[in-house]
Amino acid sequence: MFISVLDLFKIGVGPSSSHTMGPMVAAKDFRGRCIAHIANQSDGQSFHIRCTLKGSLAFTGKGHATDRAVILGLNGFTPRALAKEDVNALIENLSACTVIDFEGAGVIFSPTDDIVFDRGEPLPEHPNGMIFQFMDTVGKTMLTETYFSIGGGFISTLAEINQLVAPIKLEATFSCGYPFENANQMMGMSADSGLSVADMKRNNELERASEKQLNEGLDAIRDAMFTCIQNGLQAEGSLPGGLKVKRRAKALYHQLQDSPQSTTLNDWLCAYAMAVNEENAAGHMVVTAPTNGAAGVIPAVIYYAVKHEGATHEQVQDFLLVAAAVGGLIKHNSSISGAEVGCQGEVGSASAMAAAGLCAIKGGTTEQIENAAEIALEHHLGMTCDPVGSLVQVPCIERNGFGAIKAYTAASLAIRGDGRHFMSLDNCIAAMKQTGLEMSVKYKETSLGGLAVSITEC
Repeated sequence: MFISVLDLFKIGVGPSSSHTMGPMVAAKDFRGRCIAHIANQSDGQSFHIRCTLKGSLAFTGKGHATDRAVILGLNGFTPRALAKEDVNALIENLSACTVIDFEGAGVIFSPTDDIVFDRGEPLPEHPNGMIFQFMDTVGKTMLTETYFSIGGGFISTLAEINQLVAPIKLEATFSCGYPFENANQMMGMSADSGLSVADMKRNNELERASEKQLNEGLDAIRDAMFTCIQNGLQAEGSLPGGLKVKRRAKALYHQLQDSPQSTTLNDWLCAYAMAVNEENAAGHMVVTAPTNGAAGVIPAVIYYAVKHEGATHEQVQDFLLVAAAVGGLIKHNSSISGAEVGCQGEVGSASAMAAAGLCAIKGGTTEQIENAAEIALEHHLGMTCDPVGSLVQVPCIERNGFGAIKAYTAASLAIRGDGRHFMSLDNCIAAMKQTGLEMSVKYKETSLGGLAVSITEC
């Protein structure tokens, strides 16, 4: 099993990897298919495009900027290309247009009328479905495609979704030197080879990319994470969306700087994690880690390790490699999508990944790394995804701070043990998957239950 660290950690924009980045990628892909179709037409006819959002995308798409993502993707933009752009100004201009330029061909598209939020039955294959239609002027469908946003900014088509053995497309086991598909195999391969988890993961990566490409990619991920923290620590005001939630990271950070003698590890981790997720809620640049909703956990732990404990450049790279190895196991054997398994799959997965990475750079054995990941994930089991107002703000921002705290605690606990423990990471991942399957749809990113309906609006 292989998924690249450079694919797992993707630089993009908020507020959601599954509801913003995934739909944007899908819309851009469909744009390319339409352009190819137009190129084969010789009669110069006019065309019309429509997108129907299903399931969780329909219920929370407005708050998660899915409609904005579709507009951007159909206009040829990618999440990474927008990381440093003023997306609000761009959207304002694009939303006013009713015709999109498809490389010289004008295609009719009215964002108000042609993005349909269908709150009926979701598509059976996945809760994050979207159907694109390319029609002629009399409404005849010339081209159609169904996409699914399967978590972390990844997409699948209808033809692909039933071929997946996991919630993400993975390369075959023979495609890398250390093809561990579960944590037990990871520990066995480490023992047999004498290599650390970071070394095995790096070797697998180097079968697909040069050392220069890998190192530059890892450094770009780190830099983007740190920039996001720093931007969030400097920003203030209220977040968009109507809840009037005020940014708190800057004020918290200044309090910690003014009274360092009274600060705790928890304070710093919360400040850093909340800074990231306030940036995410604002639609600014973040890194999927492994999702946008959980984007603050891993950066907060890494940033703390660097700024407060002197972690080196090489250790940061190892952290990311180990975190990606664990994230790959979770993707392969369960899910990181809140719409599939709730927030246990987002913040829970991020916390497990961060715990594993931190344990590794603190000198933990492979068994201790596995233990750290299990502890962190175990204590997120059953966590629902019930965002208030369909916005990635309450409880999402604070939840990332607690995910970072649990990650640090799990790593500390594991490093003080010998790696032997009762519940395995593999069993914990399996429990998360089963819990997600049994969880009511009300608690899986639809804002139909839990905190989302426990607030009285005046």
